[in-house]
Amino acid sequence: MLTARSLFQEILDDDASYRLFCSIAAGGETQGGWENGRIAALVPERFRALAPKIARHGADEDKHGRIFLALLRKRGLEPVEVPPEADYTMLLERRGIGLPHARLRRDEPLTERDIITYLAHSRVTEQRAAEQMRLLDRHFGDHPEVGRAIRMICRDETDHLAYCHEELLRLAAAGHGPVIRAVLRESALAETGVHRDVGLAVTVRMGRILGWPGAKSAALAAGIHALHTAERLGGWRRMARLRMPERRNALGGGGPSAECA
Repeated sequence: MLTARSLFQEILDDDASYRLFCSIAAGGETQGGWENGRIAALVPERFRALAPKIARHGADEDKHGRIFLALLRKRGLEPVEVPPEADYTMLLERRGIGLPHARLRRDEPLTERDIITYLAHSRVTEQRAAEQMRLLDRHFGDHPEVGRAIRMICRDETDHLAYCHEELLRLAAAGHGPVIRAVLRESALAETGVHRDVGLAVTVRMGRILGWPGAKSAALAAGIHALHTAERLGGWRRMARLRMPERRNALGGGGPSAECA
């Protein structure tokens, strides 16, 4: 029977598939670290109080990238190049979601709209990351090889999502609600398409590495398409809603966050 646990166990047990999985994860996290670092450096004066939180977000993403690379080294493996069709971050940029890298490379302060775009984009992508890490934590949080890393990243992604909710709600209360809702909707709908495309690309690659029969690959592809259809029909709204998180000021210091459920 195909389950999330059985699929990840299969990937975990094979060096080549594990190498691809960790390389894709490390690449995405490292890219996110760079983006947040540049945004923190370019925050406009009126949003300077946000800069330390954005920088913390970026530092966490960098740390996650190093964790995935360390997991590879523990097996004596080197990372592989991320296939373009599986590059979640760059595919989102090509859809016009988030802040373009060309903009972040310029040493010009960002605008108020740029900050709203960044936070709304992050709210959507952190929702996906938090959901995926909670799934892994549920099944592999006690795994001797990857469990500690999964628990740590899961806690961080939960904090990142809380931070995005809180800051967007603060901006909405200041009169930016209509713009925030529009950007959230656009980002969520685009993300569902990118998530489908990346999922299909990774399934093809993993199928080749692990020798999956055609029926298994077809079943997985059908599941990815079904999820995308459900999200297009309304599931995307969970990524666009805002609610005040239980943990406030998640990236602003204080004690450690609670363990993921």
